[in-house]
Formats: sequence, structure tokens, C-alpha cells
Amino acid sequence: MSATVLLLIILAEMTAGTVSLPFPHPVVIIGHLVGYLERRLYPPDRDRKRDRRAGLVLVVLVVSIVWGVTVMLLAAAHRMHPLAGNAVVVALGWTVLAPKELAAAAATVRRALEEEGDLTAARRAVSRIVGRDTAALDREGIIAATVETVAENLGDGVVAPLCCLIVGGVPLAMVYKAINTMDSMIGYKNDRYRHFGTAAARLDDVVNYLPARLAAMLIIAAGWLTGRDAAAGRRILRRDRRAHASPNSGWPEAAMAGVLGVRLGGPNRYFGVTVEKPFIGDARVPLAGATITAANQLMITGFLLLAGGGLWIVF
Repeated sequence: MSATVLLLIILAEMTAGTVSLPFPHPVVIIGHLVGYLERRLYPPDRDRKRDRRAGLVLVVLVVSIVWGVTVMLLAAAHRMHPLAGNAVVVALGWTVLAPKELAAAAATVRRALEEEGDLTAARRAVSRIVGRDTAALDREGIIAATVETVAENLGDGVVAPLCCLIVGGVPLAMVYKAINTMDSMIGYKNDRYRHFGTAAARLDDVVNYLPARLAAMLIIAAGWLTGRDAAAGRRILRRDRRAHASPNSGWPEAAMAGVLGVRLGGPNRYFGVTVEKPFIGDARVPLAGATITAANQLMITGFLLLAGGGLWIVF
């Protein structure tokens, strides 16, 4: 990944964000591939070992296909012309980053709450970016869910794909998005996916191990740069980073909760079942629409810090 191409990808994301593409979004294509393979590979007779083997085969096939197709597409474009190859790299690289899209989705929730005063619209908006049940969420629950997903997605929607672009270019970034997509589709601990989705969920945990921790550091650094309570971010991170079922999500969520002085986490409902979770952070500041705006600012600032560091590395 050359510095010029990486800079073009970052500028495209920051200036335009998500726009209509002349081709299907790669994540949509990957999602269709996962769905197709699930229908073909999901065992007709439930058995723990058989389910896990089938899920592992799905993961290997998806990763191999995504890697191979991406490499062949880039090679074909570069054979046509170097400029065509770079254009494809920029276009595909642009699709793996999501800071502006994430910020826009969170801002939509805030507008529904603050400007429109429409709790139903806010629940509908937050349901598009979280995996929990949202029908019964109150105002504070909606805000907490939004802030949590901004924090978590700084890791898997911004830090991880950008690091992949820097280290391994577009093929590695596409493989990462494939892993992330598989986890979001089949990495659940419900009756259907408890064993079939084990390989996808564990692989996602592995590849997000470092990005989640880097995201937490970026949130604290962004808090210091924006005049917020970076010291509280460090304190809550040390105390609450393991107060989450995921080995990774607690890191950025704890850092965000500490810097903003809010309390996140707690019991939530998934697929109609209440899941007891510890709280993260201290409720020094009440959750409000401004909390979402502040979380977005920290996320974007963290992205810019990482982008600047990435450009310095590749120059």
C-alpha cells in the first residue's frame, strides 16, 4: 500500500463517506456468500461436533474465496493499466472503512431523540447498528446502545481494517471484513449458531484482539486532545475492561465510558432473552444526546490519529 493510495482512501472516506457505488458493496456480496454456504453446509441433523466442523469449513471457504477473488481482481485491473489498478485499490479500500458512516448512523439516533423527540424513530435507528432487541429500550438505553456501538466499532470498523490496509493492503482488509461479516451473521450463542458459529466467533476474537486495545488507547488519546477526562478513561479502562462477555469489546467501551463519565453496559435483551451484563463506567454525567455527539468526536479523532500514524509509517 503506497502512501499516495492510502491517502486517497482516507480522503475519500473523510470527504464523501458512504455513497452509491457503481458495483455492489463488497460486504453485501460477502454476506450473500456466507448465507449461500450456510444453506449448503448447515447439518440437517444437529450434532455438536458435526456443527463445528461444518462451521469451520464455511470459514475456510469464505476466507479463501474472498482472498482469491480480491487478488485476481486487483491483478486483472493492474494488467489493464496501473491507474486502473490503483483506482480499484482506492475503491475497494474505501469500502472497508466506516468512520463517517458510523458517525452518521449515530447522529441519526441523536436527531430522532433531540430534534424530533420520537422514541420510536430512535429505536428504529439504533436497531440498524446494534444486535440487541431495541423495542423496549428507553431514552437512556438507546443512548447507551449507540455510544457502545460507536466505541466497539472504532475497533472493528475503523482501526482493524485500516491496520489491515497498512500491513497487507486490500486483500488482507477484505479478508478481515469477511471474518467480521461472518461473526455478525453466525457468531451468536443461540440454539442455531452456538456450535456452527464457533469458528467464526473465535476467529473474530483473535483478529480483533490488538485492534480493540489500540482503539481504547486512541479513545483516551482523543479524550486528552479534545479536553475531556483522559485520566478517568485510563482508570475505568483498567477497572472495567474485562466487564464484558467479549474478550475485546470491553476495552473500547470502558475507555469511552471513562472519558465521557457515563455508565454503559448492564442487562440487555437478545432474541427475546434477557442477558445479565455488568455495568461499565461510573454515572458521573447523565446520558444525553450530547453524549452521542461526544462519542462521535472521539471516534473520528481516534481515526484521524491512526490515519496520520499510518501515513507516517508508509511514507
